[in-house]
Amino acid sequence: MTEHALSSQESYDPNRLLDTLLERMNLKNDAALSRMLEVAPPVISKIRHRRLPIGASLLIRMHETTGMSIRELRDLMGDRRTKYRLSDAQGKPKAPPAEQQPPSGGQPSHFH
Repeated sequence: MTEHALSSQESYDPNRLLDTLLERMNLKNDAALSRMLEVAPPVISKIRHRRLPIGASLLIRMHETTGMSIRELRDLMGDRRTKYRLSDAQGKPKAPPAEQQPPSGGQPSHFH
């Protein structure tokens, strides 16, 4: 079983968040919760069993559906991080293909 970084935090408990959503939205079970959040039922199961983290898009959907703040949702699941960390690869523009890069002399050819 692979673990995501958040699951290694002792305070992380996605079940507390999911149970709170069930209660606040007066839903009977996880299947009803998955319909409300417009995700497949296995997604909720994987989150409950800590095989899948609650991603940003799902967190936003929870916020939009319930009206609860992102901070409140994160607190309920035990996420005490002050910021989300992006990997070095995320957010960087892709390098242009070799044919679009300037010649290796460093100066464009019209400066010679």
